[in-house]
Formats: sequence, structure tokens, C-alpha cells
Amino acid sequence: MQKDNGPLHDVNVIEMGHVIAAPMCGAILSDFGANVVKIERPGEGDMLRQLGAKTDDGIGAWWKTLARNKQLLALDWKSSEGQAVLRKLVERSQILIENFRPGVIERAGIGPDVLHEWNPDLVIIRISGYGQTGPSKKLPGFGRAGEAMSGLAHMTGFADGAPMHPGFPVADSTTGITAAYGAMVAMHAITSGHSRGQVVDLAIYEPLLRLIDYHVPTRTGAGISVDRNGLRQPMSFVPGGVFEARDGKWITVSSGNAETARRLLAAAGGDEWANEPQFKTLSGFAEHMDDITDRLTSFIKKHDSAYVIEHFQRHDAVAALVYNTDDILADPQVAARGNIVGVEGDNTRVVGPVPKLDATPGKLRWLGRAKVGQDSKEVLQDLGFDPAEIEKLTSEGVVALPEISNTKETS
Repeated sequence: MQKDNGPLHDVNVIEMGHVIAAPMCGAILSDFGANVVKIERPGEGDMLRQLGAKTDDGIGAWWKTLARNKQLLALDWKSSEGQAVLRKLVERSQILIENFRPGVIERAGIGPDVLHEWNPDLVIIRISGYGQTGPSKKLPGFGRAGEAMSGLAHMTGFADGAPMHPGFPVADSTTGITAAYGAMVAMHAITSGHSRGQVVDLAIYEPLLRLIDYHVPTRTGAGISVDRNGLRQPMSFVPGGVFEARDGKWITVSSGNAETARRLLAAAGGDEWANEPQFKTLSGFAEHMDDITDRLTSFIKKHDSAYVIEHFQRHDAVAALVYNTDDILADPQVAARGNIVGVEGDNTRVVGPVPKLDATPGKLRWLGRAKVGQDSKEVLQDLGFDPAEIEKLTSEGVVALPEISNTKETS
């Protein structure tokens, strides 16, 4: 295992999570060199292996990116023998990530009190639908429930239509990112002497609630409810929206204040229109939003998308093509930034590490491995188990090696 490979190369992480939120956290940490051991169920593995499209080699595309840079250990951590292995991992690790329903690890006898007895400086990331406390803590909660509870679904869609969810699991993904941030804060608290190990408790709805942010002060401070507003800006305080060009491509335009909004109007309708008195203040834009939207629609519909974007750029106004994945892969800016990366010998490309650090950048070392328990033997050897002990754990079904995992999967 390559240990000196990034700013987190000295951080050992145990990932006991499954599907998206916890694996996203582990993947982000792994991008910057953390040594992540992902624990899967012997034989079955993470359900994420089966979700979504398969790549040309038969491996799940989603799995390849969320299991990137991770060692795979197939371990029955609910057995006493498995917990002996887990303890060795905990004793050498700084972070443990789990996203089971509250009470699952406690019932297995490895709650935070036990884990901190094994390692007082362990940072325990706990991700669940509604958090470890409160009246809803025992309810099952998935990403869509988090998107609903945060207010995101209510705000998304057309005013006369149903609430809408976005086209990707945004609640799970943002929770994974926030969990990685929380892990770093908790680790800093240890190194700065403010605390020992602690629990980072994340409900899946909370990161979106924090990221949206403005809907709560808008309601409580201004008495205004932020509701669905179709393709326009929230509450229509400045012009914006998504419009179809003559060539059938879609363009999004936006503005953030009165000055940028006037540049947008000048691009679509000329300086005379943009400088009319009603557009001197933000309230004037809001009062004439229907007219603005109609004129933007008319102008953009008359021209091809490339012309519209170039024309708006000449006016220093914001207009951007709504990209599909092929547009992303072909964009020179994306290429120049190195946003799409891969590994030798695999056709699958993935999104590279974010953010960019100029001195200690993140790196894709390998994609998610094909076999359940592919690194079990190496991990156990690193923990000090000898060949006879590994054979015993394997024969008892506590640990699975790749060939044994494959037999179970195909039987």
C-alpha cells in the first residue's frame, strides 16, 4: 500500500458505510491521501456495487468512483472474532465513518463508548436520516427525505406544479462532503488540544438546510416564504432563467444585482431599454419581471446558442450553455483544469479531486476494485495477523478473500 501519497497520507480511516453518503466522505478523504479501509459484508459487498450502470468490464460505474483509492476488507464485524479485527483497525486509525440507522452499532456492542475505549482519539462520523437525537432519530431516512425536509424540494419546480427533486442524490452527496469537513474540524480539535476523539453527528437533511441557508432568515426576518418559482431566480428579485435557443440548446442567464441585471437587459434589448427609470432599483426589476422574461425569451429564441453566449459575453453579462455530460467532457476549460481523470488500463473516467491544492494536490490512485474483499489479506497482514490466523478467520467466515467472495456471489 502506498502510504506517502498526499497531505492526509498519515491518516487512517475505517469506512463502515454503504451506498452513497459515508462512501462519499471516505472517497473525498482518500483523494488527498488518507488510507481508507472500506469494510464490506463477506459475499454480498456494498449494495452500491449493484446500483446504476455497469462499465465495459462489468463493474458498477458509481462503485468505481465512490470506492476509489480504498482498500477493501470483507469482514463480519458483528461477530466477536470480527470485532477483534475491527479493534486492531480502530487502535491504529484516526477516523471511523458509519451511516447505519441509530442504534445499529450499539446493538452490536461497538457503540462510541466502546470505540473510544479502544481509541480515545478516534473521530467517529455518524451519518443517519435524522441524526442520533430527537423524536425522529429511529425513523428510516434516505436522501430524498432529506431533500424534502431541508426545503429544497419545496423550492424546486414551477409554482403551479409539484415539488421536484434534483437529478442526482444531492442530500447524500452533500452530507458526504460535510462529513469530511467535520472530520477535519474534529481532528484539528485534537491536534490543537481542545478535545480528544468525539462523535460527528450528521442528519442527511442538515447539510442542505445549511447550504440553502437564506430561506430561514427570509421567512423569520422578512416574513416571506421562499416558494417554487420555475426557471426564474428565487423570489424574482433580479432577472434570470433558462431559455431555449434557435438550435434547440438551452441557455441559462443570471444576474446578482441591479448593475449586472442592466447589462443583461442591454444584451437582450439594447441600452435604451436597460436604462429606463424602472430599472434603477431592484424593486423595479421585480415589478417588470414578466416583461423582462418575455423579451429574453424572444431574443434568445431568434439566435443559435453560440451567438447568444458570445453576444452576452460582449456585454459582460452572464449566459452559459446548459451542459450535458458530453459537453462537459469536450469543454476546454474542464480539460485545462484537469477536472476529469482516469487510471491507466481503464476506460472509465471520473471527476477528479476538489478543491485544488497547489502544493499538495489530491490524486486518483485507483478506481473501485472489482472483487469483494480484494485487499482483505493485505489489510490483515498490515494489522499483524500471520498466515495461520488469516486462514482461520477465512475458514470461519469472519473474513472473505477475493476468490471466496466470488464463489459466494455466483453460487
